[in-house]
Amino acid sequence: MRAMLTGAAIGVVLGGLAVGLSSFAWPETKPLDSRAETYRQLDLFAEVLARARADYVTEIDETEAMEAAINGMLGSLDPHSSYMAAEDFEAMQVQTSGEYGGLGIEVTMEDGFVKVVTPMDDTPASRAGLESGDLLTAINGAPIVGLNIDDAVKGMRGPPGSEIIVTVLREGEEAFDVTLEREVIRPKSVTWEVKDDDIAYFRVSTFNERTTELLEEAISGASREIGGRPAGLILDLRNNGGGLLDQAISVSDKFLSGGEVVSTIGRRPGDIARYNARNGEVYRNVPIVVLINNGSASASEIVAGALQDRGRATILGTTSFGKGSVQTVIPLGADRGAIRLTTSRYYTPSGRSIQATGIEPDLEVAQSRITEEELARIKRYSEADLPNALTNEDGVERRIPHMPDDQPPEDYEGEDYQLDRAIEKLRGGLLTSTQNSNAG
Repeated sequence: MRAMLTGAAIGVVLGGLAVGLSSFAWPETKPLDSRAETYRQLDLFAEVLARARADYVTEIDETEAMEAAINGMLGSLDPHSSYMAAEDFEAMQVQTSGEYGGLGIEVTMEDGFVKVVTPMDDTPASRAGLESGDLLTAINGAPIVGLNIDDAVKGMRGPPGSEIIVTVLREGEEAFDVTLEREVIRPKSVTWEVKDDDIAYFRVSTFNERTTELLEEAISGASREIGGRPAGLILDLRNNGGGLLDQAISVSDKFLSGGEVVSTIGRRPGDIARYNARNGEVYRNVPIVVLINNGSASASEIVAGALQDRGRATILGTTSFGKGSVQTVIPLGADRGAIRLTTSRYYTPSGRSIQATGIEPDLEVAQSRITEEELARIKRYSEADLPNALTNEDGVERRIPHMPDDQPPEDYEGEDYQLDRAIEKLRGGLLTSTQNSNAG
């Protein structure tokens, strides 16, 4: 089993799984009346399936119907629990290894449409201009409405080199078609540049098995080009939808010297785990700015939350997605696939849950300029808005859409306002001192 932190459920194709009464083992503490009620519900399900098999207008595929029921049950728990058929379990393992086939897009389902969570860097989706929040309404002219997330994503998969046309609905625009060419996705999860001669810029696009290794290579490369320690460091986590928990911890570890990174708490009182950084860090006392936005989710939020709570970095951008839960992938045996099940919540070093609320930046800076009229039409997109999302157990609610503290001026002609502001903050020496950030 492996812990996953993904910003949205990535589509999978349901596979075979037979469920019978004999497959259930009840905990000793489960009340007898509760067991009896569950058995009655299972009998009801069997009767409904039999009726559909006998009387539905066309012959049904019982295996598909059962699989849909399983996934529907898991989906009713929260947006991130799902069933994976054997082939999709294998595909997920390939994806987290750092190489897989597809369009390079993370998606979820909303109102019958596939919603883009984030297009991955340098993939067909990002090159075609797809954006976080876009709704995909059709694939090759066939409407997606009515399909589940798994069937919709299956339609987007195909051999490298083949083309696919997706119909996109973007807020404030008429629907339009985008043609993409499928390819083998080998996401380079970390890229780097040197800005203004002595500022190291690291872009982390996802957290797969190679992320920490690639970050180490980026750190070495930036140090060589600069000729030593940078004057400042920018860690860009915008539109990073998450990934592996252990990678979020090891990335945070690079910039901390001891102390807690994150803790997780499960259903039972004993299901508590704390993860600490090791002693030693790169670029000690070099000021850090972390860039986030509403596409920064789960693993990204763990890193941002750890560096923020520990006083090691200033967070700049807009409020993150707000996914404060951990999913465990549980194999079900040979040829039966696996389930991805939400098994715990996670907490930043100060003990706060960001579930449904997100990480609020220290410096709120919008990437693009909006007016009061446009603000009134904005449809919020976050974990809190997903169907069946867990609530914040502390009763904290996400801040409603508002005019940002800082946004591009009307005459701004640059390409990346948030990045420009991060460089300005580092150059201006306005960041909180990090000299005492590594205590405890």
